[in-house]
Amino acid sequence: MAIDVYGASWCGDCHRAKAALNEYGASFTWHDIETEEGAADKAVAISGQKHIPVVVYSDGAFQVEPSALDIKHKLEELGELK
Repeated sequence: MAIDVYGASWCGDCHRAKAALNEYGASFTWHDIETEEGAADKAVAISGQKHIPVVVYSDGAFQVEPSALDIKHKLEELGELK
């Protein structure tokens, strides 16, 4: 499953989202909006806002600043919860 996470190292919500994805056994690609060329613009293009993290799932759906429970429910919906 392809999950992309757009965020920054200083972002507490980003740390929580990554921890939840790791806890639920979901592999993801981290895109640091401060160091990766174009990542910040891509995050805004996806979500239409400047809030992070932006978590993009394999079905094209995305969540902005999701809670661990939001992430869990989405992984369940996709049949990817481990």
